Amino acid sequence: MKLASLKRGRDGLLLVVSRDLKKAVAVPNIAPTMQAALDDWAEIAPQLAEVSEKLNAGSEVDAHDFDQSAVASPLPRAYQWADGSAYVNHVELVRKARGAEMPPSFWTDPLMYQGGSDAFLGPRDDIAAASEDWGIDFEGEVAVIVDDVQMGVSPDSAAGHIKLVMLVNDVSLRNLIPGELGKGFGFFQGKPSSAFSPVAVTPDELGDAWDGGKLHRPLVCHLNGGLFGEPDAGTDMTFDFPALIAHAAKSRPLGAGAIVGSGTVSNVDRSKGSCCLAEKRMLETIESGKPETPFMRFGDRIRIEMFDEAGDSLFGAIDQQVVSYAGPA
Repeated sequence: MKLASLKRGRDGLLLVVSRDLKKAVAVPNIAPTMQAALDDWAEIAPQLAEVSEKLNAGSEVDAHDFDQSAVASPLPRAYQWADGSAYVNHVELVRKARGAEMPPSFWTDPLMYQGGSDAFLGPRDDIAAASEDWGIDFEGEVAVIVDDVQMGVSPDSAAGHIKLVMLVNDVSLRNLIPGELGKGFGFFQGKPSSAFSPVAVTPDELGDAWDGGKLHRPLVCHLNGGLFGEPDAGTDMTFDFPALIAHAAKSRPLGAGAIVGSGTVSNVDRSKGSCCLAEKRMLETIESGKPETPFMRFGDRIRIEMFDEAGDSLFGAIDQQVVSYAGPA
């Protein structure tokens, strides 16, 4: 089934969405919000599945047209947003561009940071930045939402905790990051609000594209209407989602509704392009000694989407424009 959150209040109104993303129905009698559904997933999910079956069969009388621009991220805010860097070839490229060796442990121990999760952007919300000099970048990723995960969970057990899958634009402010990392205390200002796809879907909706730990479909990124990249999300993913979940839960439990991200989708074969500007700039630096592609400017638009083999959108589209932030009202 496919689920969304209509913009309403802080946590949205839970919607069940048809497979073709054309119809939706609110289900406040089952669960008022996505978080409420996840808090009691074992009991709530079968009820939502029944609604989904009726909706896809065309027999749900309360269905209305689904408007992707009217929804928030599936979880408008979450208790946890932990983003990995599962495509180690991307990390290797970053270090190569600045002439640094990559520690061997990066291939066996995932990188992960804890992002802000109190104010996610909707999939069609603007990306507001106070200055173009901040180095505004998009990052196309895949993410999963889990139910309650015990501390110390094994990767094999972690797989069973994946309840929903969605896409991410993990916005980065590249020119703020070096100064923050130089302090030795990690990201904060360089990682503003992320945006997620209009719908989150249960793994069974993905068919053969989902192997239990990886999503094997191209992630398609268009910048200002032109194709920027379409690398395959399953190829070259060094750490699958169960491994990332186990890593996140090594020293703490994860509460229902925690989100775990893959990091920027990246392939060793560069012919399919990239899912962030930084990677393209690094390739240019390696090839010619300096980057040529600029970071995003005010007015630029990024669209991130994934399609099934028939060409139908699986999650809807993240479609955002960069705008100038005038400051607090």
